[in-house]
Parts: sequence; structure tokens; C-alpha cells
Amino acid sequence: MKTLRSALAALGLGRRDRREPVISIDDPELQVVVQSYDDTEAASAALARAAGWDPESPAVLRHHLALPCDAVDTARALLASDEWILRPGGRGDDLSVSGLTPLVALRVQRLDALHCSQETSRMAGLAQRHGGETFGWDALQPGAG
Repeated sequence: MKTLRSALAALGLGRRDRREPVISIDDPELQVVVQSYDDTEAASAALARAAGWDPESPAVLRHHLALPCDAVDTARALLASDEWILRPGGRGDDLSVSGLTPLVALRVQRLDALHCSQETSRMAGLAQRHGGETFGWDALQPGAG
């Protein structure tokens, strides 16, 4: 069994390093380090202009959307299967979208352009299927010091 574990680890397929820092979506030290509220902007461009983003550390990725009230529970269940948490609030609060509930989907992950783009597409599809809207995304990491 040790041989199999060693072989998997050598290929990068073993368990994650348990010493990897973990952050909480509720950590009061979190600060926005990158944001993109323009749906025409590539995630790579947003990350390239991010001054405080640490690509080696986990971040809380937040997608801002609004859905009809009767779609919120369905969306919550769909997103929970991939460890997303759906909460009231977010950027939709500022935009006063009538008839829709402002929400923010949150998940801790490492940020890179590919995964940000994939999740942006996923959120856009979810909102479209349920008669909602998306407003962009941002990411938070603990502040320096």
C-alpha cells in the first residue's frame, strides 16, 4: 500500500498536503484582491492587474448574481455539490434588480484564470436557466500582516 501511495504522490495524485493553509469565507481579515464586474473582461486580464493577489495562496472566490426567489433553493442545492455556499447579498444589492433576490456564491479555492473563467460561465448558465442575472466576481485573501 505504501508503494501505491508513493507512486500516486510522485504523480501529484495523492492527497492534498494537510499543512496547506486554510481560510474561512467568514474570516474578518479578508480583503478584496481582484475583481471583475465587466462580463467582457477576461479573467486573465483581471488577475494580471490585481496588485494584492497571491497566486500561491487560497482565496475566497465570490460570484455576484440575482435569482428569482423560487429558484434560490434549487440553485443552492446545485452549487452545494461543488462546495459553493449561496448567501443573500452581494453586488446585486447595489443594483436594485427588481423581482430578483441578490445573492453571492462563495467558495475557497486557488485562483487562476482558467478556473475563474469556468466558474464565471457556470454562474452565467445557472442564472440564465433560472431567469436571473450575474454581475461579476471578486476574490478575497487575508490582508498583509
